[in-house]
Amino acid sequence: MKKFVIGVDVGGTEVKFGLFADTLLEKWSIPTNTKNMGTEILPEIADSIEKVCRKRGIDATSIIGVGIGVPGPVTDSRHVQGCVNLGWGDKDVAGELAICLENSFSCESQRFLVRAANDANAAALGELWQGGGRQSKSLVMVTLGTGIGGGIVVDGKIFDGAWGSAGEIGHICCVDEADIISTCSCGNRGCLEQIASATGIAAYAKVCLEKKTMDSVLRELVRETGHLDAKDVLDAGKAGDLLADEIVEKAAFYLGRGIAAVCAVMNPERILIGGGVAGAGEYLRAKVEKYFRQQAFHTMKDTPIRLGELGNQAGITGAAYRILSEMLL
Repeated sequence: MKKFVIGVDVGGTEVKFGLFADTLLEKWSIPTNTKNMGTEILPEIADSIEKVCRKRGIDATSIIGVGIGVPGPVTDSRHVQGCVNLGWGDKDVAGELAICLENSFSCESQRFLVRAANDANAAALGELWQGGGRQSKSLVMVTLGTGIGGGIVVDGKIFDGAWGSAGEIGHICCVDEADIISTCSCGNRGCLEQIASATGIAAYAKVCLEKKTMDSVLRELVRETGHLDAKDVLDAGKAGDLLADEIVEKAAFYLGRGIAAVCAVMNPERILIGGGVAGAGEYLRAKVEKYFRQQAFHTMKDTPIRLGELGNQAGITGAAYRILSEMLL
């Protein structure tokens, strides 16, 4: 009988799913229902899985397990210690989802194997399995989005740390005082994500526009629309706008510094850059690599820095592989 694994990636606006056998067979998504402190998220995930499996003629006994990535620190592959944007406090995600699956499939005799992981760690594991980390056993993935996340894989397994918070690369305090704009959302000052996340790049760009007088398409854009985001800055920099390129250089400088600090501790085989900001591609990657080489410990200067290959499928892929990797132990 053919066996299947399901990967789930829970975000603040949508939940993504992937049905895997040897490869990805189907992917789909549903809105994230954050009403009533997110109490319906896990039941709706279970119902969606059951509906797709029923459509494909897959019964509960054919499912090896379900891996789920969530936006919060995870311990013992079960418990998340709070997901603010989902409305969750401390929660046994794996245990509760297993019960929801039993209810949705109407099979109390079937015990579902469910494992949870931090979403950035799941993305790193996905890249290790089927993306830019193939043929390596250890890597660090930096995800550049609204904030900056990180995933660490050591000897082919996710490294969670003592309290599930390993990989908080965005909260490495490495920004010089002259470049600090305000206090980070975590309460500290000088965190990497304050200047190199999508939010940070946009905020730093606005400060630069106020302080500098040089012409820039960014200035025109703000006048016309009253709005400026990281994509505007990256697109303008790629097109040759000098001020935009200067802003991207600053973000890349600190990304290089932060990654060099991580390498000094982890010494991974490779570094991967993913997330929405990484959509700038080689333009950004090359700058980050340049500054990493300048600031890394001498034995690590040649650590490969690559772009992630799986895009928004990295999370579901890694969540599925979390189950498969356990089967391989």
